[in-house]
Amino acid sequence: MTRPAPMLAAAGALWAVSRWLPQAVVALRVWIFAKVNGSNEITLPGERGGPDLFWQLYTHRAANGRSRGAALSDLFWYWLAPGPEVHQEHLEDGPRYDEAARTTRAVLSIPTTEIEQLADRCARQVLDELPTRPLTLVRLRDLMMPIWAQFFYELVFREPCPRAARDLIVGNADDVVTSLKCTGLRHMRRRDRLTRYLLTRIDADDIPHQLPTLLSRREQAHYLQGAFFNTAVVQMSEGMAHLLLAIAQHQDVQHRILADPNPQYLDHVLDETLRQFPLFGIAHRITTDNIDLGDGTTIPTGTVLCFNYPDFERTGHPDPDRFDPDRWSTTRPKDTHHIPFGVAANRPCPAWRLSPIAMRTVTRTVLARYHLRSSVSHTRSIPHRAPCLLLSTTNPPSPTRVRATLAALRARDRFEDVWRGLTQLILGTYMVLEARHLHLCATYFAAQDRQQTPTCPVASPH
Repeated sequence: MTRPAPMLAAAGALWAVSRWLPQAVVALRVWIFAKVNGSNEITLPGERGGPDLFWQLYTHRAANGRSRGAALSDLFWYWLAPGPEVHQEHLEDGPRYDEAARTTRAVLSIPTTEIEQLADRCARQVLDELPTRPLTLVRLRDLMMPIWAQFFYELVFREPCPRAARDLIVGNADDVVTSLKCTGLRHMRRRDRLTRYLLTRIDADDIPHQLPTLLSRREQAHYLQGAFFNTAVVQMSEGMAHLLLAIAQHQDVQHRILADPNPQYLDHVLDETLRQFPLFGIAHRITTDNIDLGDGTTIPTGTVLCFNYPDFERTGHPDPDRFDPDRWSTTRPKDTHHIPFGVAANRPCPAWRLSPIAMRTVTRTVLARYHLRSSVSHTRSIPHRAPCLLLSTTNPPSPTRVRATLAALRARDRFEDVWRGLTQLILGTYMVLEARHLHLCATYFAAQDRQQTPTCPVASPH
């Protein structure tokens, strides 16, 4: 008769751990990002200043170093390999970056109607693969990834996406984001398969765009892989997972999207989602010149600036933890601390125009088929990939079944939080140590410096 007591105690302990462990993992990750750079690091907002200093430095032209000189770059290069040296986000300013940026803009520059049609068609084709039943449990990031893999394949190659190519892209993108979340190790063979595919297309002159001529053949493949089949697919999948999970957990918002003919409300929902769950956690820049702050202090050249997007987005908003799309009906994003796609003064996201159009389209395509419900936790890092129930709009399940499934989903999520948090701590520690051992970024720039340093001729013996 005494057995229930230990079982209840164990369950209580498990529940308590599930409450604090995920937050502890995120806090530790931020701390590592800051401390790995040593003493020449400033995190903003932070002890040195709040959102005003964040903005001043984020938009400063001397805060334009991308990789060289930051120990943190070794870690990001490790996660983004292969080809992090030509990843558009990490390319240093200069002709190679300018040419890559022009190519990216050209690929993404299509009319709004074409964006909407392509996004809708890709979403419909992937949703058609789901089973036709009243209730389907999915993980939203996994559901979205093939949609965006197909979408960006067709933008790059201007042809229908074969299933084999889609699977290569999904395998690459999923491996990158899984290692970034520290929920799994990276698998370079999986990523290299996509590289070989892209090299084959380049060798066959089968790319309907002018690729950057300052990049080698392999660098061109890595550029395509990093810009379109890594970052674009991952960020759009993560963004859609956040958006749909927020809609699933706020039934009033979901009903209003469906009932409100004004498309502006969905824009407000998207802005609120990206405010509360920004896609970037910490981004770093390296100062390439001294920055005079105007108060008698100077930030010296070579300082690593770590910009904490979640903390910045929380400032300047009343009740920042409340999900409230209506806050944007009286507040313009440009008048607040809201930079979901960066700023024009410092390399804005090249998909700043395309992304909202495509995301709105896919959201409406999903909601036309399914009613969304979810009872899991919702954090910015979203390591659980957003479990969600898709309820058929034509053959809905019974309310009793929905309530029971939501209760089971909530309990499972709490349990998974514990082992997932421990996994992140263990694998994250391993990858940080391995990245420091490999020194991918530091080694690359050291080799560049050796190539550019003239050698002194050695005198011939007489």
